[in-house]
Amino acid sequence: MTRGEMKMEEDKALEIIKFSIPGPPFGKQRPKFSGAGKYVKTYTPDETIRYENLVKMMYQGAAHGERFSDDAMLDVRIIAYYGIPRSTSKKKRIDMLAHKVRPGKKPDLDNICKVICDSLNNVAYRDDAAVVDAQVRKFYSETPRVDVTIRAI
Repeated sequence: MTRGEMKMEEDKALEIIKFSIPGPPFGKQRPKFSGAGKYVKTYTPDETIRYENLVKMMYQGAAHGERFSDDAMLDVRIIAYYGIPRSTSKKKRIDMLAHKVRPGKKPDLDNICKVICDSLNNVAYRDDAAVVDAQVRKFYSETPRVDVTIRAI
């Protein structure tokens, strides 16, 4: 790679990106194990693989082929919006939409962060070890989704 190409590559590195993942928040599931004779095989559950692929696809749609530089320190902000149960009273629904009542249910914050950060390895950045600051928040919304903002600091 020539010096000019390296400079262009540096210029293409992202500084900030925002994207949304449609649907209810999903947390990284624990690995599964199966016996194969006297060996144990470890594998990732299919639901986790599907969600990781959705995260990659939504990132790629927003990034248009760009990614963060390999030496970037990253700040990740994740807002998980849970759907409001149909049986919720009107008063409680208003409080949920005003963020006065927030979801204290699964998936856990750390599992939401883990599935998103792991799925973006070698896609948005070289490795999620580059994430030096993170915040995950949970709210209710009429439109369940996960909003992600990644910023180089």
